[in-house]
Amino acid sequence: MSLTKNEFQILEVLSSVPERFSQRKLATASGLSLGTVNATLAQCTQKGLLDGYTVTDKGYEELEPYTVDNAVIMAAGLSSRFAPISYEKPKGLLRVRGEVLIERQIEQLLERGISDITVVVGYKKEYFFYLRSKYGVRIVVNPDYATKNNVSTLWRVRHLLGNTYICSSDIYYEENPFKRHVYQAYYASEHVDGPTNEWCMTTNKAGRITKVVIGGSNADIMLGEAYFDRTFSRDFVALLKSEYTNPETDSKLWEDLYVEHIKDFDMVIKLHPRGTIHEFDSLDELRGFDPDFIQNVDSDIFNNIVSVLGCDRSQIHDFYPLVDSLTNLSCHFAVGDDEYVYRHPGVGTEKMIDRAGEEAALRLAKELGLDSTFVYEDQKKGWKISSFVKNARQLDPHDPVQLERAMTMCRQLHECGATLERKFDFWDEGLHYEDLLLEFGPIDVPGYYELKEKVGRLRAYAAQDGYEPCISHNDFFYLNFLLDEDDNLNLIDWEYAGMSDPANDFGTFSVCCELSEDEANQAIDFYFGRPATFEERRHFWVFVVLAGWCWYVWSLEKEEEGDNIGEWLYIYYSYAVDYVDKILSWYEQA
Repeated sequence: MSLTKNEFQILEVLSSVPERFSQRKLATASGLSLGTVNATLAQCTQKGLLDGYTVTDKGYEELEPYTVDNAVIMAAGLSSRFAPISYEKPKGLLRVRGEVLIERQIEQLLERGISDITVVVGYKKEYFFYLRSKYGVRIVVNPDYATKNNVSTLWRVRHLLGNTYICSSDIYYEENPFKRHVYQAYYASEHVDGPTNEWCMTTNKAGRITKVVIGGSNADIMLGEAYFDRTFSRDFVALLKSEYTNPETDSKLWEDLYVEHIKDFDMVIKLHPRGTIHEFDSLDELRGFDPDFIQNVDSDIFNNIVSVLGCDRSQIHDFYPLVDSLTNLSCHFAVGDDEYVYRHPGVGTEKMIDRAGEEAALRLAKELGLDSTFVYEDQKKGWKISSFVKNARQLDPHDPVQLERAMTMCRQLHECGATLERKFDFWDEGLHYEDLLLEFGPIDVPGYYELKEKVGRLRAYAAQDGYEPCISHNDFFYLNFLLDEDDNLNLIDWEYAGMSDPANDFGTFSVCCELSEDEANQAIDFYFGRPATFEERRHFWVFVVLAGWCWYVWSLEKEEEGDNIGEWLYIYYSYAVDYVDKILSWYEQA
């Protein structure tokens, strides 16, 4: 670098602010002392960089290596902590104090003459496309946003990194933080008093970041934009190329890679005035900054809550995401002292779930005392509101006492005498998922059709056993049981409920609770309230195979849609393939 830091600061201010300066004003604008400003002005004049307070052509030539090339705005993430608004639109597109977050940031960049702007998108990517025509930004799609962390975003734009701002789409800067020229790589920061769970930085006397830890007290935290100079970008791209394909990198932020190799990277801290950078981690935090946000936000979810509970938007608070199922998104919220759960239907579930049938089953379950949590479900769109069970415990299917309790509830449901219009048959359901799977092309999974043929044969045998259909839950396993503080048991999530063979629920329970063979046989005995006969046991085991096969085909289809089912794909497959021959032999040898 041919300019000293002080020389750069003086030239940067004089080149970017169109006003007449005195030394005192220049000291305030540059952050240097009056004495340092006086000495630096003399040095710059002597080198021909300044003529009075005007930057010369030579001065601009010396500034050129420090000119910002471009900016990358990361907008690919799910922002799951921002439920339920993030179910409807990406966080960066929220309107805060009258401005869309990402638009405000783009305009701040443009105000500083930075027009080469790339927005990297993933989740609900189409919502950002309008920015190209409105602002002339470049759109880059990150297809790995759901399976990799934001290191995948920088991987997608690694060829663009030079003198580059790295920004997040969901930050609100009260003051424009961007400059046309930047001296060296930095990470923005604010100082916080007291304990914090943020990333806390330690620096040396020159401001170089030497250590970063998560959590601390009275610390300078990572908050806001980062800036890569060309040296930093060159070295970081090299690091990306060496680390990106490692499986452990998938879950990492780009900051993780930087911190792990911090000794190899020269990056300084840039302290912003306190309270000028806002990164909202929750709706309640955003409402503290913009009290009118909840009232003004365009949200069907808020409209739904108001219409069902008869409350005002201002009364809704305490949002946080809950553990999502394989098919839906859910979040907690409260109205006054009452707590609820909002269920948002997952992508593609409208092709798989009969919502009218689910709603009818929920009303019946409440009447039977099996599910006291149900409040309301929209039959067309599939959203649902339930009461929140405080300090809920899940059923332990490997505890014989709780296993017996679950099987007793199962028998109670089956013998209630009620009926539903919907029917649920594992074989027909599996064929439906197979049709959806075939829309992606031929099924070339080894052994797929051989297993299907055996399962179909087994199903035909079971159909001759003479069991009449009864109302069944059909998603009957431990995650859908909630024990409250008074040990009351609720059976929730009735998406698949319908008239089925009474062994359906046992089959799902055995597979999804990963029961051993001995545990499954004990469960059959608990269901009947006595030792089961051979014929009863044989019939019930058929549905372990049918459940495994049905959910195996469902998993294959969901994986083709882009969902990551993980180990459950293998678990479902295993229960079908491990028992199909044995149960077939029980019928065929007989």
